[in-house]
Amino acid sequence: MRKIQFALLFALSVLLAGAAVADGSGWDRHDAVREAVGDATPQLGQLRMQMPSVSEDGSAVPLEISIDHPMTDGDYIESIRVFATANPNPEVVDFYLTPLMGRAEVSSRVRVNESQTLYAVAHSSSGDVFVASSDVRVTVGGCLMTSDDDIAEFGQPRVAPPRNLAAGQPGEVRTLVTHPMETGLREGPDGELLPRRMIDTLIVEFEGDTVLTVKMHTAVSENPYMRFFMAPETSGNAVFRWTEEESGDTVEEQMAFNLS
Repeated sequence: MRKIQFALLFALSVLLAGAAVADGSGWDRHDAVREAVGDATPQLGQLRMQMPSVSEDGSAVPLEISIDHPMTDGDYIESIRVFATANPNPEVVDFYLTPLMGRAEVSSRVRVNESQTLYAVAHSSSGDVFVASSDVRVTVGGCLMTSDDDIAEFGQPRVAPPRNLAAGQPGEVRTLVTHPMETGLREGPDGELLPRRMIDTLIVEFEGDTVLTVKMHTAVSENPYMRFFMAPETSGNAVFRWTEEESGDTVEEQMAFNLS
């Protein structure tokens, strides 16, 4: 009975410890996060970072970040950067937003090397800085995991546009591309490190104007997936352009967005 009580108390203490940093506090203990914040005093509690509290597969952990903030030409969230300070490289993914999104919300899947706290830092065009965090426990670390499939091709992107898109109203867009996202940190069957092969950027444009730019680091999962919003004022064509880091090769998909 005492062992059970101790185990329950220990579990409760772990949960409470996690809750203590879930609002973004503790960010100043990490060099990469401090550098991203800069000289500003960040606001805590407004930026939301949602991840599962426990993930059996650390190679593809869902991540969603959002904030209730204007997305107008005069005042908008211009960047959201994510950090996993216990990963081999702390930078995870950088989102560079524009008012054409209409809504400051982005999602992806990321690699988490071990149980830790992830941080997100958002900057607004008016100079405000926001910090959020999320505690994640992983059963198997994701940075060095081998894939079940041999993903060798840089495939054609897939895009799921909004079903009903009204002028100026944010509509959900999802896109994915086939790619191994090989980090250069993983050993092959012969014990040698596999060559690094990463996608560097995703750029989404609408009628020639940039909607979203995503800078990917080694913690973005294979077959990169991105979810975001677009709020065009008129019907038109969007281009989704993925660029590989080492080769400079590019694949793209064009999609017509028709307003209802």
